[in-house]
Amino acid sequence: MSEKPSNEPESENVRAIRQLVRLMKKYDVTAMDIGEGANKIRLRRGHGVAPAPPVNWPEAGWMAQPPNWNQPTIETRVPSSQPAAPAAPAAPTAPAGIVIESPMVGTFYASSSPDSPPFVSVGTQIRADSTVCVIEAMKVFTDIPAGVTGTITEVLVKNGQPVEYGQPMFRVNPS
Repeated sequence: MSEKPSNEPESENVRAIRQLVRLMKKYDVTAMDIGEGANKIRLRRGHGVAPAPPVNWPEAGWMAQPPNWNQPTIETRVPSSQPAAPAAPAAPTAPAGIVIESPMVGTFYASSSPDSPPFVSVGTQIRADSTVCVIEAMKVFTDIPAGVTGTITEVLVKNGQPVEYGQPMFRVNPS
């Protein structure tokens, strides 16, 4: 495999990934998932995690150096022509209801300020457009809508707790 000469400009995608890595280091972010359509990228930082090999990466020679364990790992997902395998059936002991998951990595806040009451609590009736919490990531606060109509039956995270992408935050009894 021939490596790209160093005098050629790097692709816009590589520059964007490098910028994301710098931001992850600067703000001490350990995980980031980004997607546009069927193209997705997952960045992870941490000790003891082996970097994932590149998938359909045009410049495959970039892995010629030994990995640095302090650098973020990069996983890329490319759409497959094969249908996804069916998901395993849910365990019969799982609690009933719909789960509202975190749409991003950040810090969970139950209210808009420390002096304000929580947006929702157990027993609160919500609509799909109701704000259920705020997640802060890199000094940006994002209101999280419920996305479902029903009653909050369980709050699964505590105020100020870090949350990961896809982490369950609330259980809702749909109506």
